Parts: sequence; C-alpha cells; structure tokens
Amino acid sequence: MSKFIDDIVKCWTLYGESYIDGAGRTIVISLVGTIIGCIIGFAVGIVQTIPVSKNDSLAKKVVVKILKIIMRMYVELFRGTPMIVQAVFLFYGVQMIWDVTLGMWPAAFLVVSVNTGAYMAETVRGGINSIDPGQTEGAKAIGMTHVQTMLSVILPQAFRNLIPQIGNNLIINIKDTSVLSIISVTDLFFVHKSVAGALYKYFASATITMLIYLTLTVTASLLLRMLEKKLDGDSSFDLATTDTLAHTSGMLTYHEKKKDK
Repeated sequence: MSKFIDDIVKCWTLYGESYIDGAGRTIVISLVGTIIGCIIGFAVGIVQTIPVSKNDSLAKKVVVKILKIIMRMYVELFRGTPMIVQAVFLFYGVQMIWDVTLGMWPAAFLVVSVNTGAYMAETVRGGINSIDPGQTEGAKAIGMTHVQTMLSVILPQAFRNLIPQIGNNLIINIKDTSVLSIISVTDLFFVHKSVAGALYKYFASATITMLIYLTLTVTASLLLRMLEKKLDGDSSFDLATTDTLAHTSGMLTYHEKKKDK
C-alpha cells in the first residue's frame, strides 16, 4: 500500500502540471463542444418539427422532406457509431478528401460538436413535441410565424426542460474526450498515457486521472443543479388576484363594491 501511495506521489510530483494542463484542455473541449453541439441540436430539432399542411406549396413540402431526411441520416449516423471511430473518420477523412490537415483544437471541437449535436437533436425534438400544442395554436392565432412561435413561445419553455439533458451531455463529453487521444489530442487521458509510459506506473497514473475526472464531473453536476434551481425561480409565488384592466373596463370585484358602500 505504501508503495502504491509513493507511486502516486511520484507521478504527481513529476507531472502534476501536465495533469492540470490536460484537465484544462478537457474542460475547454467539453464546454465548447457541448455549446456548439447544443446549437446544432436545436437547429436540427427545429427543422425536424417544421409543420407541413395540405395547403403548403409543393416546393415547401419537397424542401422540408429533403431536409428532414438529411437531418435524420445525420442523427442516425452519429448516434449509431462510436465517437472514437468518428474521430478517426473525420480527422483523416477531411485530410484525404479536402487535403486539409486539422489541428488539435479544430479536430477536437468538430468531433465533440457533431456527436453532441446528434444526441441533442432528438432531445430537442422530444422537448418541442412535449409542449402543449395549444400554445402553438394560440401563437399562430395571433399571427406569429413558425419561427416566431419557436423563438418566443416554444423554445423558452423547452429549454428549461432540456437543462438536465444538456448537463448530462456535458458530463458525458468530459469523460468521452478521452477517446480523442487516438488523434493525438493532448487531453487528460493523453497525459495519463504519456506518464504511464514514461514511469511505468500505470495504476498510480490511472488513479490520479480517475480522481481528476471525478472531480470535474461532480463539479459540473453541482453547477448545473444550481443553474436549474436558479431557473426555477422563487419557491413561493403570490397569485395576481387583481385584474390590472378592471378599473379601465369598468369592472369591480364584489369586495371592492362592498367596501365602497
């Protein structure tokens, strides 16, 4: 046991700064990838829920149908394949097809973003469909377009319900960025492999890495719960029992009439 602790101390003493740098890169990749992925997911989710009626033109029906097919193919492709395979495919595929060599950061952001976007797309679609259809009908009744309805009525409500899933994706990304070491992204897991290879202290280095990952995910979870609580607002609400238009419309409540007498 003492030898194991000595190995941990040795790894941290010699490479503690490298572990911290790797953790920092992991956080940046996870945050940026999750944010971009959420934007992609919301865009794809909105496209998937575009309504098409019999009165719409043939051109609109065809365009919407093609877009939905493309979005569905994207979602199924990136949800149905491992991120490690996607990383290899995108990193080397872009280089072979377009003769463009991606750097560490662009490659990492691209892989995490498109993967997160695929998962978020289905979550957003479900979140939009979970909102009472009467709200969409009411918005259209006052002349709002589909885009205006989404931006002003549906998405603000859906976003609150999607916060737990967004947080879940962030936590997953913090852990799953470890697969990016296969394309030489120097994240926390890459540092672990380098330290283990240099000192031959695999278990000690893995223990340090595991504790750092656990610290990152627990911290992210706590911060997201605080955000959820903040969005919930005050736990007690006072009902507005007085109509602000009552006096202008000539309407008075029974108690107000009794008081006047």
